[in-house]
Amino acid sequence: METTMREIVLDTETTGLDPLGGHKIVEIGCVELINHMPTENTFHHYVNPQRDMPDGAFAVHGLSEEFLSGHGLFADIVDKFLDYINDAPLIIHNASFDMGFLNAELKALKYPPLDMSRAIDTVAMARRKFPGSRVNLDALCQRFDIDNSDRALHGALKDAHLLAGVYLELVGGRQPDLALKSEKRTATVAVDLSFREPRPYVISDKEIQAHKDFVATLKDPLWNK
Repeated sequence: METTMREIVLDTETTGLDPLGGHKIVEIGCVELINHMPTENTFHHYVNPQRDMPDGAFAVHGLSEEFLSGHGLFADIVDKFLDYINDAPLIIHNASFDMGFLNAELKALKYPPLDMSRAIDTVAMARRKFPGSRVNLDALCQRFDIDNSDRALHGALKDAHLLAGVYLELVGGRQPDLALKSEKRTATVAVDLSFREPRPYVISDKEIQAHKDFVATLKDPLWNK
């Protein structure tokens, strides 16, 4: 029986860089992979951070304090989020960042933290595969010819979809099992088995003498021992 492998590609947008400095999650986007194939089962929510939006963060994702104030809190979606990800591995670009924010939000609500061991960091994967190259999401999309032309602003679900494509390329393509199957196939080569007359070949006296002359130049040959 074939085993079903479920993975979740996850991205967040935030008010800043440090959850310990009071910054909060403002958007979560997830894409489900089943056996390395994206499904239509996605998770996407905007989150009211109950604080101002710094100009630097707004320039990245374009989510204003006014817009987010019309959405629920993290507490309102936490159970849906945990039910959705369940125990699946989490595919994240720069996993320590997103996991740090998620665990800060969970801690504030007295929920157990997500174990860092379940996170698969695509930044680390890309650095191992392409040492010395740029490994941000835009650069990897360009490398793998993934269309990110509408990414003028970051968006959690949009970036999760892009990251899903990048991750599948990093692990060997969108259907790596097909490549493995093709490698196992036996190549079929057409061979002409029709009978051909043997080609007679007689060594000339000149070639025999040249061989004798060459052998005479050898010092202490093995066959004389």
